[in-house]
Amino acid sequence: MIMKETDVMPGKSAEESLDPEDWESMRMLGHRILDDMMDYLETLRDRPAWQHAPVDVKAHFAGSPPVIPQTPEEIYQEFTQYILPYQIGNSHPRFWGWVAGTGTVMGMFAELISAATDAVSGSFSYLSNNYVEMQVLDWCKTMLGYPATASGLITSGCSASNLIGLAVARNAKAQFDLRSKGMRAAPQLMTLYCSEEAHSSIQKAVELLGFGSRALRRVPVNESMQIDLESLKEAIKTDREGGYHPICVVGVAGTTNTGAIDDLEALAEICSKEGLWLHVDGAFGAWAAIAPRSKHLVAGIERADSLAFDLHKWMYLSYPIGCVFIRDADEHRRTFSLTPTYLAHGEGERGLTGIDVPWLSDYGFELSRGFQALKAWMTIKEQGTEKYGRLIQQNIDQAHYLASLVEKSPQLEMALPVSLSC
Repeated sequence: MIMKETDVMPGKSAEESLDPEDWESMRMLGHRILDDMMDYLETLRDRPAWQHAPVDVKAHFAGSPPVIPQTPEEIYQEFTQYILPYQIGNSHPRFWGWVAGTGTVMGMFAELISAATDAVSGSFSYLSNNYVEMQVLDWCKTMLGYPATASGLITSGCSASNLIGLAVARNAKAQFDLRSKGMRAAPQLMTLYCSEEAHSSIQKAVELLGFGSRALRRVPVNESMQIDLESLKEAIKTDREGGYHPICVVGVAGTTNTGAIDDLEALAEICSKEGLWLHVDGAFGAWAAIAPRSKHLVAGIERADSLAFDLHKWMYLSYPIGCVFIRDADEHRRTFSLTPTYLAHGEGERGLTGIDVPWLSDYGFELSRGFQALKAWMTIKEQGTEKYGRLIQQNIDQAHYLASLVEKSPQLEMALPVSLSC
């Protein structure tokens, strides 16, 4: 039996909801939270970059789930006391622990808007969110000099981007119908190559894709911490002679430990000669491409068959947001596209299941996707690409300035030359 509103007490809704009990008091709390967060960001420099969470903070989060509701004011008070003071500190201008972005005020507003509209992106058609994501992808291609015809996807970060790029590499180079037959049908063991300094997400991707970690050849580095080219060529030759099937080289634009950038032009030449896929992990270093005096450092990045990079590092956006580009859009779509009846699309010129831009869910492993592109779109429009280039160049200059101070100090010694901002 379906209850109608006339069947319940006057003034009462027939159904419970998650709406606030008092919209006006919730609005006032919202204004207070926004003011507090603006104050938090404006006064970052007045506080330490990080502080250790005391024992009682950890103990506070050992309770059972709440059965009885708390007021929004009580919940926010709990946040300000036990959560806000103990962040990792990456939003602080003097946080130098890892290559982590700071976040932006416009990005914060974008997250608020995205959450308020419960925004989704990637599937469905005639949807403004998809237009925004496509524009951000196009902007990034232009900024990085990557081919305009390439496909792309906003991701949660380079762990996902590397997984997507290597999945396409695997399927494109497998030489059999891998999607239907699986890895056990491979006539030869496929091998991939990266430097000893490559990020751990590369090995994780290799394992998740069914290669096994032994299929990833860790090539020694030279004195500049770049992949050693002669060792790479020898490893490929040895594997071919041993009956293996080399398929992919992973170049790194900005290693996590030292900021080293592999010789991407040379890697592109090797891959072209050997018939291998070139994937570049440019998690933070890719953005040197827009630094006025440093873009030469990543020359050749535009030749990659796939390129992974983050916007929550050197584009300073809040976590999470990364990106992947695939030069061959058809190979990209063939790797991931799957269309059950409830997602049928491409027929007609109107409605959510029409087709006006590619369904981005056909280009990755996630169907449920938030509107991460909005914070990139709003912040890039607010700051402009020229300013972004100056900011990245400023970071590189700061690293070289620090190196000059180390070289002048009798107590300090440079372990390695500066390449990017490390």
